[in-house]
Amino acid sequence: MKRSILFDTETTGFDPDMGDRIIEIAALELIDDLPTGEAYHVLIHPERDIPSEATKVHGFRIEDLEGKPKFAEVADGFLEFIADSPMIAHNARFDFKFVNAELQACGREPLDYASRAIDTVEMARKKYPGLPASLDALCRRFGIDLSQRGTHNALLDCKLLAEVYVELMGGRQRGLGLAGPSRSRSMTDGINALASRPPRKMAPPTAEELQVHEAFVSTIKDAVWHRE
Repeated sequence: MKRSILFDTETTGFDPDMGDRIIEIAALELIDDLPTGEAYHVLIHPERDIPSEATKVHGFRIEDLEGKPKFAEVADGFLEFIADSPMIAHNARFDFKFVNAELQACGREPLDYASRAIDTVEMARKKYPGLPASLDALCRRFGIDLSQRGTHNALLDCKLLAEVYVELMGGRQRGLGLAGPSRSRSMTDGINALASRPPRKMAPPTAEELQVHEAFVSTIKDAVWHRE
């Protein structure tokens, strides 16, 4: 039985080296690549302002986080939840960099990227070379409902990414028959929720995706021509 953690963060900006901080962490437990229903979610006071540009992305203002714990106060709970499991994220280097900056700032050991990170962006680019690998694009490709995604939200993004990850790993058929009497109720419910859905029809590529794919094919052709 393989345990992994799928997670996402929201932040005040793009670079912890420039003083940006985490304001939200969400994480879902997966067993054998399927969600169990066990989750970790916390809002965090960043101990600084939130630029308006960041608020436009995730919707959080500093006023929304007044009274929320600081990262140092939630660090142990987060580390206990993730344990030593592999960590799955969309653009994993971004999330790992922020989490490690926060961990080091409060005297904890950073997570080892090389041994623990699984990046779904890299997975998508290998499976669909030349096509967009954003979470929105992958949800459209797999027919996953995006209607609730107005702004970025770590918990919602984790739930969407869990569905994307199942598809990248081989789709719902892979999960059939995994639930057994020794599994917890949350594990059974998580698998049944996925297995009860009808197989998704692959959405046709959008005009944007076709344009990117044509550009990619053209680049490959040019490279082959120059090599010859």
